[in-house]
Amino acid sequence: MKNNDKTNVMRVLDGKKIPYVSHAYEPDATMSGQEIAALLHEDADKVFKTLVTQGKSGQYYVFVIPVKEELDLKKAAKAAGEKAVGMIKQKELLPLTGYVHGGCSPVGMKKRFPTFIHESARQYEKMFVSAGKVGFQIELSPEDLAGVVGCGFADVV
Repeated sequence: MKNNDKTNVMRVLDGKKIPYVSHAYEPDATMSGQEIAALLHEDADKVFKTLVTQGKSGQYYVFVIPVKEELDLKKAAKAAGEKAVGMIKQKELLPLTGYVHGGCSPVGMKKRFPTFIHESARQYEKMFVSAGKVGFQIELSPEDLAGVVGCGFADVV
């Protein structure tokens, strides 16, 4: 991959000397996370999606969960210390994070938000998350991701 092919996420990881492997695939707007896992020839349990929520307090939170799971809003609120959280509207994603739907990564958002990775990630040596652009994924250790994002692990599905 040439340097100008790198996404912002990859540049952030390079700058922090975090090891990762990048994966590219031909994107399709209707593709689900499970279909992306199949394209990567990976177990869908190891491929994670990044979801952005807003708490009752107005604070934003990021949750990184397996693509085949759904965020449990009650568990997410508890992890965040909020009375309730709700998903943000898709049109809010780009201005808030700098990422589009299908290309949202927990790494390199415009602002750093409290972030939680589903605890199942800890059982894997490597996990996959969006590289910040549709058609690109990165593979890295859950601990490295938690370290670069400054987050913890929680049961949120």
